[in-house]
Amino acid sequence: MSPALQAMQRDDAGNPAMLWVAGGQALWTQWNCARCHGAAQASMRGVAARYPAFDAGLKKPVTLIERIRQCRRRDGAELAPESEEGLSIAAYVALQSRGQPVAPPDDARLEPFRRQGQVLFERRIGQLNLSCAQCHDDRAGGRLAGALIPQGHPTGYPLYRLEWQSLGSLQRRLRNCTSGVRAEPFDADELVALELYLMKRAAGMSMDAPAVRP
Repeated sequence: MSPALQAMQRDDAGNPAMLWVAGGQALWTQWNCARCHGAAQASMRGVAARYPAFDAGLKKPVTLIERIRQCRRRDGAELAPESEEGLSIAAYVALQSRGQPVAPPDDARLEPFRRQGQVLFERRIGQLNLSCAQCHDDRAGGRLAGALIPQGHPTGYPLYRLEWQSLGSLQRRLRNCTSGVRAEPFDADELVALELYLMKRAAGMSMDAPAVRP
């Protein structure tokens, strides 16, 4: 990230993602989330750093946005994951974990899914025959089509991407990557498994959501 972009991210008055955070804070009040969770500043602290987490009812891991969707369903409402409302409430919840270390759950039930995510990360895909690891491990710090290749850590999602001119989820970014290498998109469960593995790679790093990226 350039110094200018880093400064934009650090300045809450200049970080465009904070517009979605403000919307999420309003939704927290409108939906009366405090009825169950109390003040978000206390109850949601560190929560985003621990997702995806295992859902005993579904018998598989779920993302933070999916957990929020489950809460809305209990209130008789449906929330689309990439909707303005879904991203806004996720950004507000994620903000409460800013500065907290990424802490993947120590849950044996997650291990098969993490292994699946690692396989997906290391598998060559698409017409370009590239794997995630070839870019984000082997060539991190280099350049691809003039753009700096990052290590691919998911510490800032949902985040504002200048390319998108909007907020977006990690799954949206992963779909962009598969499209970029001209591959068939991952299915919903594969995306969660990959996110689970990415969070393991980032364990101990500081959460910086909602972040800004190029």
